[in-house]
Amino acid sequence: MSLFYDFHIHSCLSPCAEEDMTPYNLVNLSAIMGMEAIALTDHNSCQNCGAAMRAGEQAGITVIPGMELCTCEEVHVVCLFEELKAAEEFSDFVLRGAPQIKNRPEIFGTQLIMDETDKILGEQEILLTMASSISIDDVEKLVDGYGGVCYPAHIDRSSYSVISNLGMITPEMGFEVAEVSPMGDVHALKEKFPVLNNMKILTSSDAHRLESLRPAELSLHTENNIKSIIRHLKNR
Repeated sequence: MSLFYDFHIHSCLSPCAEEDMTPYNLVNLSAIMGMEAIALTDHNSCQNCGAAMRAGEQAGITVIPGMELCTCEEVHVVCLFEELKAAEEFSDFVLRGAPQIKNRPEIFGTQLIMDETDKILGEQEILLTMASSISIDDVEKLVDGYGGVCYPAHIDRSSYSVISNLGMITPEMGFEVAEVSPMGDVHALKEKFPVLNNMKILTSSDAHRLESLRPAELSLHTENNIKSIIRHLKNR
């Protein structure tokens, strides 16, 4: 079956996202726009994923627990998990190894932890946009060990991408998927980096504000449940 997706969305937990990107708001607006499966991928944390998944159950939309990890090379990698518990355990692992620099909301923005009804449960004090201790060379095997799949985010961008920061993407990195921005030139990228011809190419919104959420246009051919989606992205 064809499944309309958006696997790169930030909530108000990400300091660079707007405060109205609550789990309830982003899930329900995505459903209204025709999305069938989305992923919540805040910077270096999965703390709002449970709320988004519960909101998704009410809205009739599949929500995958995820994260946009910043590797030690400052490469952004989308990580998606089959189980919420595994996502939260990975989130704890990332936070323990991250620089323990406190967020300054007046400079970087708030990092709100919320429930599925928009109730504020607290704030994450550690700044989530810092580079983690995890290398691009280790991330694929590490995430796979948590029952997840990961892939480099917005590889066409001039910052925080595997190509802009490392100048390459290679088979040795272990990725089966790559993400290209909505305005990215997939053909040109494949010509320059032939490894992409053997990878699934996804395009998601990377929305940090409600008006950036995309209408349902792009689809995958898989069943609408988290396990099937993860297996599809892993080519299993």
